[in-house]
Amino acid sequence: MYNITFKFEEKGKDPIVIKDVEPDQSILEVALDNDIELHHNCGMVCACSTCHLYVDKGEEHLPEISDKEEDFVDRARNPRLNSRLGCQCILEDGNGDVEVTLPDQTLIHGE
Repeated sequence: MYNITFKFEEKGKDPIVIKDVEPDQSILEVALDNDIELHHNCGMVCACSTCHLYVDKGEEHLPEISDKEEDFVDRARNPRLNSRLGCQCILEDGNGDVEVTLPDQTLIHGE
């Protein structure tokens, strides 16, 4: 089981901690299941960059970034070394803490 902390770049939003998250779910799925806004224009198939986020802690609980994902991350707004796509961050078997920061969703166009 995982504890996932969602932090937000958007002003006025406090961090949200989701506890006891089962493995084999993407960070995007966890966000949506808990009413946390994270855009996903392509329908979670790694064909856009709208679910872009920053993995601040717990990268070892996620699969390595693929070449395809890396290509789309490069197209995201303000990519960083810890940038990932939420649809591709699938929690592996195990447990631990994962912390992510969501870019300001009000700056995402096209949804």
